[in-house]
Amino acid sequence: MIAWWQIVLLTLYAGYQILDELQIYSSMSAPVFAGFFAGLVMGDMKTGLTIGAAMQLTVLGVGTFGGASKIDANSGTLLAVAFSVGTGMDPNQAITALGVPVAALMIYTDILARFSNTFFAHRIDAQVEKFNYKGIERYFVAGALPWALSRMIPVGLGLALGGGVVNTIVAYINGPLKWLGDGLSVAGAVLPAVGFAILLRYLPVRKHIAYLLLGFTITSLLTTLFGSIQNIGTALAAAPKVAAGLGSFNGLSMLAIALIGLALAIIAYNNSTSQPAPAAAASTKQADSSDEGEITDDEL
Repeated sequence: MIAWWQIVLLTLYAGYQILDELQIYSSMSAPVFAGFFAGLVMGDMKTGLTIGAAMQLTVLGVGTFGGASKIDANSGTLLAVAFSVGTGMDPNQAITALGVPVAALMIYTDILARFSNTFFAHRIDAQVEKFNYKGIERYFVAGALPWALSRMIPVGLGLALGGGVVNTIVAYINGPLKWLGDGLSVAGAVLPAVGFAILLRYLPVRKHIAYLLLGFTITSLLTTLFGSIQNIGTALAAAPKVAAGLGSFNGLSMLAIALIGLALAIIAYNNSTSQPAPAAAASTKQADSSDEGEITDDEL
């Protein structure tokens, strides 16, 4: 069960996190921090960080442009962690059944907050014409109220009223609908890959494919090599032999060697082709000066 003080703390944080995202920028509004905070309040840091990290990866490539509303992964994380710990729900099921749907529904409360905040915006405009700086400051601070309430009210109501409903759903999913629960667990584990796919869609991957290959390969090698104390000991024991020429590091995958070589070859080729010929250096410099300040589509 979720205690009343846990509901109060999570509700207050739900109101703070949107203000942090809009004004303070302390990184305390990230889903992974929401998972950390919810896990700390609920007494299960592992579940909180697991759900928070998964939600962070799920929305990794989701951004807001021109003031557009986006899903609120923080609020979804708070509810998913709270009910996962409070009802014993599987974290992956909580992500799919609670975290993502709640995050998507919060778009409507975000839009409501934006519309409500126009009232204070007009009051500020009126105070600007009067040169009333105290009034400007007062309405500016008051404008934070719709934003905070747009998160506090849904999260607070969900935590206070949803316990019995969520308990019933969890019991039903793990009972007669176990096949659905297993499917939700698999979907929850796959969602972070969706976030990576969205992120790669917006990044200039084709232009910097070599660095993507290097980063992926080196990360995989380091994860495999230093994943446990035994691997570290084996690597350190083999290092003197390799340095002395008495042995070879056979644990290094040939595929990894090939990918690193391919990435380095691409970088070398791009560097060689990007250098202009001496005869065309002057004309290239003149062309570059005329395009100074231009932003290409890869940099947007």
